[in-house]
Amino acid sequence: MNRPYTRFAPALLSAGILSFGLLSTLRAAPLRLKDLVSIEGVRENQLVGYGVVVGLAGTGDKQTTLFTTQSLANILARMGIAVTSPTAMRVANVASVMVTATLPSFAQPGIRIDATASAIGDASNLQGGMLLMTDLKGANGQTYAVAQGAVVTGGFVAGRGGVSQMVNHPTVGRVPEGAVVEKVAPSVEPTATVRLQMHSSDFATASRVAAAINTRFGADSAVARAENAALISLTPPAEWKARIPEFIAVVQEISVEVDRPARIVVNERTGTIVMGSDVRISPVAILHGNLTVEIQTNYLVSQPNPGSQGTTQVVPQEKVVTKDEPTRNVVLKEGATVEELVRALTAIGSSARDIIAILQNLRAANALNAELEVI
Repeated sequence: MNRPYTRFAPALLSAGILSFGLLSTLRAAPLRLKDLVSIEGVRENQLVGYGVVVGLAGTGDKQTTLFTTQSLANILARMGIAVTSPTAMRVANVASVMVTATLPSFAQPGIRIDATASAIGDASNLQGGMLLMTDLKGANGQTYAVAQGAVVTGGFVAGRGGVSQMVNHPTVGRVPEGAVVEKVAPSVEPTATVRLQMHSSDFATASRVAAAINTRFGADSAVARAENAALISLTPPAEWKARIPEFIAVVQEISVEVDRPARIVVNERTGTIVMGSDVRISPVAILHGNLTVEIQTNYLVSQPNPGSQGTTQVVPQEKVVTKDEPTRNVVLKEGATVEELVRALTAIGSSARDIIAILQNLRAANALNAELEVI
């Protein structure tokens, strides 16, 4: 009888996923301000509400889910039907849900938005259900939309008992255009001063944004001023003060070259490495070798001859094999780029996880001129 052998390979790790950014020979294309900044006060708002989904085919909450029976009793009471004992009702076709939606900026009453219903009880499937009228409230407690409609799960559960098959996630469903906005969204309309918020804080990019805006409008007095790494203040020229929306539309179409820091992002769980094009390596020599220790144990059965006084014995036979591959080295010159680094590490047979270890050692040796972020 043979038992599986155990292998210890400190340097030979499983291959992972290796991703690279732009090579050093390429430069990032300029981006529109629409993709780099947002207007202060112009934002979406989150809405949430408690609702009830009815019409389920026996996949709703159990009778022990008390808030579902109470909710159903309250709904019936508002319709003039008195329920003397709510806990005695069967709610297999009813499920309590939390309904969420995103209210766009400057949303006007009457427009429709999508809503999402998520089961909060022990319902197993919302397929085929109907969401009853649900108030959707903002963070200030005011109702901004009302949702009602059919729930689309995009999945299903087939079978019963111990033999069943589930596709996707049937306890969460969408109500397409099921919410109607009832109140104007609490958006701050830009007036005399417009403030741009950078999606990623960077002093170099902020100063380039301000310079590009001033160049576009060619004003004697500065139209844009970078207050810090994440905020740019705009003072519209006199001819644009009565047309603020048009002014913002023109600003958003301006293109700016973004300054990106040299950064390497490593995910050790998946073996993924993402490196930007500005990564530089100081003069350094890298030695890379593999040590593999294989321990194999075979169990042999010693069977005595018939009629003898001996007993059956199991005799283990162990075999140890050590393999040490020759060390391979890489020499990088001053100012080596990420392309040269990748080619050099690949040439010595490094896997993605080997490269992760090498990058960490380079950073410890102060030879890696980039931020190393491990997620």
